[in-house]
This record gives sequence, structure tokens and C-alpha cells, in this order.
Amino acid sequence: MSGMASDPNNSSQEEYIPHHLQKEDPFASKLSREADIIAGFYLTIIGILSTLGNGYVIFMSSKRKKKLRPAEIMTVNLAVCDLGISVVGKPFSIISFFSHRWMFGWIGCRWYGWAGFFFGCGSLITMTAVSLDRYLKICHLSYGTWLKRHHAFICLAIIWAYATFWATVPFAGVGSYAPEPFGTSCTLDWWLAQASVAGQVFVLSILFFCLLFPTAVIVFSYVKIILKVKSSTKEVAHYDTRIQNSHILEMKLTKVAMLICAGFLIAWIPYAVVSVWSAFGRPDSVPIPFSVIPTLLAKSAAMYNPIIYQVIDCKFACCRPGGLKAKNSLKKSR
Repeated sequence: MSGMASDPNNSSQEEYIPHHLQKEDPFASKLSREADIIAGFYLTIIGILSTLGNGYVIFMSSKRKKKLRPAEIMTVNLAVCDLGISVVGKPFSIISFFSHRWMFGWIGCRWYGWAGFFFGCGSLITMTAVSLDRYLKICHLSYGTWLKRHHAFICLAIIWAYATFWATVPFAGVGSYAPEPFGTSCTLDWWLAQASVAGQVFVLSILFFCLLFPTAVIVFSYVKIILKVKSSTKEVAHYDTRIQNSHILEMKLTKVAMLICAGFLIAWIPYAVVSVWSAFGRPDSVPIPFSVIPTLLAKSAAMYNPIIYQVIDCKFACCRPGGLKAKNSLKKSR
């Protein structure tokens, strides 16, 4: 009995265990085996579709890499983030769901948590950059014409540095990665907010810099774009064909960006709400089965974007048969 009583203390000295898992195996599934199998099949389908779809987007973009516009370069980067989530992260959770427990220990848990947060943050900041590009192109033409391809690559470097910084901060002792309450996945330790003031500062910083602020920029950009489009439709009608073609192409890129952002936010906001609830609500106030659904919904975000690309690409094709005339007019209008 004394040996059994000392086990939790020994394990807590070797590895940090969140308060909600201290009395039990942190990596054991808290769901039924049937629920784990269903979740495993669901993630397998999502992972395959996401890998194939984003891989196809990257492959097709690589064939015309020298002709990609700045906004298209950003959407390719978004596909890279989505592919990273699918290839690096999903196999861990799929195997664990089918095994009815997390199979990769604390090192695997931290790696999975880091990779998921890194690519997720990279996706959101990429969409923030895309929304600003669209805002400048549509609402401030003088700045929009100034933005070139090399500015897009500088922006990519900033995006990856930003995501790397925030994903790595927990390893500096400021925060932590921990198992989800249901046991077969890992994430940021939102429960630190219930343990100390430092934990609350960490969680609030993550929420502001990696969710609220980027989302506010996205919403601001597209609201301004919608207002600008309503007021300028009649003005564009008076321009020559070259300017009209350029405007149509910019608006189609803007529609792609808006749909991508909407899909991402719809997938991730429920998870963010549950995370905030877990961090600042009463301890253990989130039912474990209820916490699984937002997590699975968030993991599906990587699948939407290739579908959006293909749907809008069919509409782009309507501009391309105009063929070389549309391309040449666009180059001249630049």
C-alpha cells in the first residue's frame, strides 16, 4: 500500500502532471473504446483528404511558382501549414485513438503539442497576413501596387519566426504541453491558469497574441474591404478593360481568402471557447465527452482549404479562357 501511495509522487517529480490528471494515468483514454475507434476512423479520413488535397495544391503551385502573386504565395504557405499538421501530427493521434491510450509518452506528447500549436499558429498568422494584403490591395491602391513578391517572402519569414517563438515559449518554463482531459491527444496546458498567476499570464498571452489579435485584424480587414467594394463598384465600371480585369482577379483572390479564414475560425473557435472555459472556469467543469468534439472539429480545419481552392479555381477558369489577353492586361495594369 505504501508503495502504491508513493507512485503518484514519484511520477509527479519526474514529469509535470496537470491537476486534472494527477490521480490517474494521464495517457489512458477516458472515452469508451467504441468512441475512440470512431474518432480514429474520422481522423484517418480527415488526414488522408487533407494530405492529398494540400499536397495537390503545393504540387500545382510549384509548377507555376515564378508566376505566383503575393496573395497566392501566402495561400501556398497555408497549404504547407495544413500539410504539416496532417503529416506530423495526425498519425500520433490516430494511432492513440485506435490503441485506446496515448502511445508516445511525455516526449511524444510535447512534440505533438508543439507541432499542433506551431502549424496552427502559422496558419492563423498566414491568414492574418493575407487579409492585410487584401485590405491594402483593395482599400489602399498606392500601397497595394507597392507590394511585390519579395515582400511576400519577407512576410513568410516573419510568420514562421512568430509561430516558432510562441510554440517554443512553453519549453522555457513559462508554460507547458499536457494531455487533453480525454487522454489520447496533447495540447497547451490551459489548466495552468488555475494553478498560479504566472499560468494565467501565460494563457492570456497565448490567447491574445495567437488568437484574439490576429482574428481582430482579419475581421477589420474584411469589413473594410466589404465597405470599400460597395462604394467603389460604380467607379470601377468607368475604368478600361485592363483595370476591370485586374479588379475582378483581386476580388476573386479576396473571396478565396475570406472563405479560408471563415472555415478556419469556424473550426477553431469552439476549441478556443472550451480551452478558455477549462482555463478560467471551475476545475473539471468541462465534461470530458464534451471536450472531444471541438478538438476533432479543429483537426478538420486542414481539410477545408483545398476544397475552397478547387471551387474558386473553377471560377478562375472563367477568366482564363480570355487567356493571354487577361494575363497581359493584368501585367500592364500593374
